[in-house]
Amino acid sequence: MKKTKNTKKPQIEKAYKNLDFLNSKDARTLRILSEYLHPKKQLEEKKVTNTIVIFGSARAPSPEELSNKEGRSKNHKLAEYYDATRILSKRLTEWSKNLNHEDQEYVICSGGGPGIMIAANRGASEAKGKSMALRISLPFENIPNPYVTQELEFEFHYFFTRKFWFSYLAKALVIMPGGFGTLDEFFEILTLIQTEKMKKNLPIVLFGKEYWSKLINFETLVEFGTIDRKDLDLFLLTSSVDEAYEYVISSLNSK
Repeated sequence: MKKTKNTKKPQIEKAYKNLDFLNSKDARTLRILSEYLHPKKQLEEKKVTNTIVIFGSARAPSPEELSNKEGRSKNHKLAEYYDATRILSKRLTEWSKNLNHEDQEYVICSGGGPGIMIAANRGASEAKGKSMALRISLPFENIPNPYVTQELEFEFHYFFTRKFWFSYLAKALVIMPGGFGTLDEFFEILTLIQTEKMKKNLPIVLFGKEYWSKLINFETLVEFGTIDRKDLDLFLLTSSVDEAYEYVISSLNSK
């Protein structure tokens, strides 16, 4: 009697393991959802519920960069904002660590890149506190950030999912001088508050009077009736680290 060979059926790959499919346009919804669910899981595990978000230019040089040959070509005007960011972040982290309840802890959050972003994480690290980074996949921002808490570092493909996580846990916002990305982040959150799509009380500091006054004439918006004068109360414009610090902590203490 002739024996028949046992032939194994080829194993069919599961869809959720198929990288070609997962990276296809048909699976875009799954990729978007993963950029919501993965950070959500991590943040819940680490009990992060409150953040102080700091935005600003990736081009602001650190004191160390200014001291070397390559750094001397960078814009020295932005250097003062690197220092101000680091000091403010350190002071806010020290204040947060002295709060009585763990669920009141406020974690510094940045975009994870260079410049102002790394200065924010650096200040928190100097205060021996946690800090968070929401990175975006851009080749010119793909540098190591040694100051961020490893478990709280995330990388996003989609700008809008990244901006969701910036705003969702934010209890205060500090906007340092920056370019198109900083303006985009600032005006989106400002619009959400003005239109009451975001209903929480969110103190916003616009730091650097010289920069912002030259860049945006807010009084012109009032003059032409495109915003109400009361809309200017949505943020504090200052060049003082002390004033920014007091404004943020007094707003958070009153909650």
